[in-house]
Amino acid sequence: MNLAEYLNKLLAIEQECTNFLTAANEKTEVSDIKNKFLGRKSELTALLRSIVELRPEERGEAGKAANETRTKIESLVNQKLNATPENAEVLDVSLPGDKFSEGHLHLTTQAIKEITKIFEKIGFYKVRYPEVDWDWYAFTSLNFPLNHPARDDWETFFIDKTEQDPKLGKRVLTPHTSSGQVREMQTGRMPIRMINISKTYRRQIDISHTPMFHQFEGLLIDKGITIAHLKGVLDYFVKEFFGPDRKVRIRPYNFRFTEPSFEVDVSLPDGSKIGKNGWLEIGGAGMVHPKVLEAGGIDPKVYSGFAFGWGVERNKIVQKGIQIDDIRILYQNDIRFLKQF
Repeated sequence: MNLAEYLNKLLAIEQECTNFLTAANEKTEVSDIKNKFLGRKSELTALLRSIVELRPEERGEAGKAANETRTKIESLVNQKLNATPENAEVLDVSLPGDKFSEGHLHLTTQAIKEITKIFEKIGFYKVRYPEVDWDWYAFTSLNFPLNHPARDDWETFFIDKTEQDPKLGKRVLTPHTSSGQVREMQTGRMPIRMINISKTYRRQIDISHTPMFHQFEGLLIDKGITIAHLKGVLDYFVKEFFGPDRKVRIRPYNFRFTEPSFEVDVSLPDGSKIGKNGWLEIGGAGMVHPKVLEAGGIDPKVYSGFAFGWGVERNKIVQKGIQIDDIRILYQNDIRFLKQF
């Protein structure tokens, strides 16, 4: 072996050691590398002992190069030891990657799916009608007089300042899903067992109202339909959605599109801050007014029916296990709140 070969072997040892140290992730690995390249049985130690095999004039340079290599390897090992944590994880590139966290449906969407499923069990079908509708469908066809307070600018969001159609009038952001009643009647589909779930808009905001909210409209029209059928459907829904221990009551009221009309209340759990005396009004209901049937092209002497319209969010916030005291928080997009559900 000559001097050139000796120096090349030193460079190869140094490069190999560097490669091992780069891949090491734990202190135990670094210690093993130190023994491999600096121990008594290491290749470097054997190379130092083989200097005597060189010509006398080459031994000085070879010894100097060997000592420099040993010093450099010691320095690299110590740097790696200081930089490596005691319990550093070993990177296994064959392991599958971490899964991205998944979100979940918003409370309102959850409620819409629950409500739809409940009514599908008793033969109702789901429809969807425009959120931007005509005054005629939202008010006139539902027996609202021209001077009714609901047609005031401070109650309803009107899109047009003036009438756009001689019959249909102005366009509005629909204030209730009841605007879909006559549209459904005009399809000619009988009997009608409709659930219409959509966004609705009113100029109201407090702990139990928001300017935009979701409402679901139930409409059943057939021969021989009575208040008894309405009460049975209300009882069924409340037991299914709120729980078997909750109760429903109806109170006489006045709606333009039903006669007789009722407000519907559901009993509240103890400690609820919403409602009065343990009850919360969740919507309106009643028997479809004969004039509304006529507006939809249905003979009120042959058919009768009932309708109800309730707020989706208003129902959801008092469902068992929810108990939200301010409906507005549903639309504040606070991730700390949303993650709870």
